[in-house]
Parts: sequence; C-alpha cells; structure tokens
Amino acid sequence: MKRFHVHIAVNNLQDNIRFYSALFGVEPSVSKSDYAKWMLDDPYINFAISARGAKPGLDHVGIQVDSDDALTEVNQRLTQAGLPAVEQQNAQCCYASSNKYWTVDPQGIAWEAFHSLASIPVFGQDTAIPTKTETCCAA
Repeated sequence: MKRFHVHIAVNNLQDNIRFYSALFGVEPSVSKSDYAKWMLDDPYINFAISARGAKPGLDHVGIQVDSDDALTEVNQRLTQAGLPAVEQQNAQCCYASSNKYWTVDPQGIAWEAFHSLASIPVFGQDTAIPTKTETCCAA
C-alpha cells in the first residue's frame, strides 16, 4: 500500500498545528519542538510540517511505501521513465530512519519515495536534493 506524503515548511509551528489539527479533526501523531506529522487514513496521507528555518511553503512531496520491495518498484518506474533518482539508504530525517529515492519533477519540486524503518529521537539531517530554485530537505 502507498500513502501520499506532503511536507510543508512553516514559520510558526504551534499556529500551524492548531490549524491542521482543526482541518484534519485530529492531533498530530508525532509532535516535536520543530516538527509535526499526521498519519491519516482519510485522506490516506502522511502530512508533515516543520519549522527549521526553511522558506515557508511546499518543501517536498512523496510516496511512502510499506516495504523495500515496493520502494524498489517505484525506483524501477523512475528508471524506466529516464528520471534521475538519488538513493539514500538508512537516511536519518524527520524523526525516522528510512530507505529512499529522490527525484525532481519538471517544475523543480522534489519528490521522495521512501520506506520508513524506525523512529529516531532526533530530526536528523537528510541530504540536500537540488531543485530548480533551491535545495530541499536540509535544515
């Protein structure tokens, strides 16, 4: 099964937690001093926000999968389409350890395909992925 992922950089985390909790009708499943995440079943989405000094707005989008086999399948589709993908094994980011692939769409928006392996106690540091305007996912 695949879950859509959206990550938005925000200026004020608490104001945005209040807003998105009201919008989704639930509190975040993960809430840290610089990050919050809702793992929703309706809509089926992994929605995250962070206040880590990035320009406010869309940070990246992605597809979360539930196995490394499913992750390999997504990467094979990217490869077959001739799209460059950057592999990251055991990446430590967003309070999780994950295997992932990154690519960039024609608009310059970073796309992440990932399989989360475990929760970790720190935000971590992902590798910056170049886009047409700036880098993604590096704090």
